[in-house]
Order: sequence, then structure tokens, then C-alpha cells
Amino acid sequence: MRQANDLKSKIRQWHKMDRTWLAVTLAILILNGQVGCRSSKPPPSPTPTPLSLSQELVLYNWPLYMPQVVLDDFNAEYGVKIIYLTYDTGEEAVDTIKAGKIVHDVAIIDNDLVPPLTADGLLAEIDYQNVPNFKNISANFRDLAYDPGNRHSVPYSWGTTGLLVRTDLVQAPVTSWADLWDERYTGRVGVPEEPTELISVALKALGFPLNSEDPAQLEAALDHLLKLKKSLVFVGSEEPEAVERLVSGEVVILLGYSGHALIAREEHPAIQYVLPKEGTLLWGDSLVISAASPNQYTAEIFLNYILRPQVSARIVKEYYYATANEGAYPFLDPEILDDPVLFPPVEYLTKNDFYAPLSPQGQKLYADVWDRFMAASP
Repeated sequence: MRQANDLKSKIRQWHKMDRTWLAVTLAILILNGQVGCRSSKPPPSPTPTPLSLSQELVLYNWPLYMPQVVLDDFNAEYGVKIIYLTYDTGEEAVDTIKAGKIVHDVAIIDNDLVPPLTADGLLAEIDYQNVPNFKNISANFRDLAYDPGNRHSVPYSWGTTGLLVRTDLVQAPVTSWADLWDERYTGRVGVPEEPTELISVALKALGFPLNSEDPAQLEAALDHLLKLKKSLVFVGSEEPEAVERLVSGEVVILLGYSGHALIAREEHPAIQYVLPKEGTLLWGDSLVISAASPNQYTAEIFLNYILRPQVSARIVKEYYYATANEGAYPFLDPEILDDPVLFPPVEYLTKNDFYAPLSPQGQKLYADVWDRFMAASP
């Protein structure tokens, strides 16, 4: 997931925005109830205790979501080889971890998936004596509701879910989630096979809360999705594959992310990234350590390395997803910080919704909706 080519020459031509979005965006996170106990101080960060590093570290992550050069540089500096294992959906990651199907040390997962793994005792508590660079995380990205005190997770990146549109192939401007149900686009709407995401789109299109667990609202979302099914083309979660469907014209609208958009607009000038008028879906990913890892110290050294400002900035430059590491901002080009695809307009973010953790009952409701949706005929 999420890899962009060298866009620097193009980025310099893009629209500039006032950097006041930085402070306002973080304030919006608070106003939307994302913060548990607001704390402007990072966890204590004394000098790490010197221990032996393991020879290998297993990273479980989305495809194409960590630059290989970052992993190579970590190996060169610490002598630790990174073994990279991948998953295609957040649900797959959680199911795999819960079933013990893989042995891993560090994973990068959706923020809303942290609570169920924590509840099952599958995530280690992080010893912040070994992660002093946590101080670089913006205060308003710490201590969020999904993991109070950041006991089990460190913020990695965040972004938006929106619609990529071939403006030369659609019959009218696309401005709303509801436009996905336009029958003129039957069989030409590309979507990833992501259960929570598609259900959330249906909820937003119907005017319901993003993270609703109301059975009646979820039933309405299912009915609405069934009306859409004949229009859908399932695409992979990796940007190159998904974007190619749009560039070729096989699909004219693609449910995707800012990373998709940055690749797509380089590939085809008629592709536009649309943040629907009802509000976007905001997501965040975190670094976590497996409770079963025999290499927790090495895993914490790896987290600390990722949180170096220059390293976090390099990840943003490679994949163009926003970072919660404010220490990285001075190492990013102004054109990147001011890009509205990475950092949406302030006035739009006031209508945002973050994915929130579902209760165990909510997880069952969503799984039931998804199973019934997939089993139904178009």
C-alpha cells in the first residue's frame, strides 16, 4: 500500500495553502473527542538501558508502507535485519494476529484495531525509556481514546479516504458519497475489499454517524450497499494496482486515499481527488509491539529510530502520508506541507470523522453486515 514515484517536480506546481492548518487540524482532533487525557508532556524518557539487540526483527505491515531504504539504513546502523510480512486488510491483520498464524515483533495497524488486540493481551506495553524520540510526536496526537497513555501504540501516519475521479469520463461533477450510487457508473466504481470502510461510506451517504453501532442504521447501510453492489469492481489495496484501473478507464471513480491520489494525478492529468461534501473518513495508523515478541527491546529501538525527525520526514517524502511527528516538519519541503491532498483545507476538516474502535458487539454487527453483503447477488 501507499508508494509514490518521484513527484517533487510536480509538487512545486501545486496549490499552496496557509500552514495554519497544522495547529487547527490538531485542535480539531481534540474537538472531535479523539483525546483521552490531554497531556502536553511525553512519557518519561531517560537514557535507554543498553541491552543486546536481536539479529532479526519481523515487521507486519501493509504492502509498500515502509520505504525499503529506511529498513536498510536501520540494518546498516544496528545490524538488525528486518523481515517484512504483509497483509491486505485491517481485518485480515487482526484475525491473523489473534489466531497466532504469524510470529512478528512489530506491526503497523489501524488505530481503531488497537483496542481489540489490547483487550486480548496481544500487545506489549511500550517501555518509553527506550523510545525517547516519542517526544517528537505532537502533543495532540498522544493519549488518544483508542489507547490512553499510549501504553501500547505509537502514532505512525494519518490521512483521508476520498474519491479519485476521472473527470473526463464522468457525466457530471462528483462531489458526494451519494454519487457512487449513480447508475451511469454501474460496473465502473472501484473499491478496496475493506469491510469497515465500505460500511462507513454507506453510513455517511445515509447521513448516519460514521461509527454507528445502531442495528437499524447498519441494516439500512446494508440495504444501501446491496443497491451499489452491481456498480462495484473490487481492487487491491496497493496503490499501483488500484490506480492502474483508473488510469486505464476500467473504473471512473475509485474509493481511495491521499497516497492513491498523489500517484494518480502524476499518471493522468484528468484524475481529481474529491473529498465528499458530507465529510471525509479520517484514518490513522500506529506502530505496536507483539506481546509474544522475544525481541521487545530491539522493537523499541526500531520504534525510536522511526521517530527520528529525519527518518519520519523521509517516510513522508517516499509515500506522501501525513505524519504525527511534528519534529519531521522542518525536514519537509513547504510544497509538501502545503499540499491540500495530504493536508485538507481547515474548513473541510471541521466536518471530519475518525474511525473509532468498535465494541465487541459492534464488531459482530459489522461482520454480519459484511458477510451478508458479500453473499448477496449483485
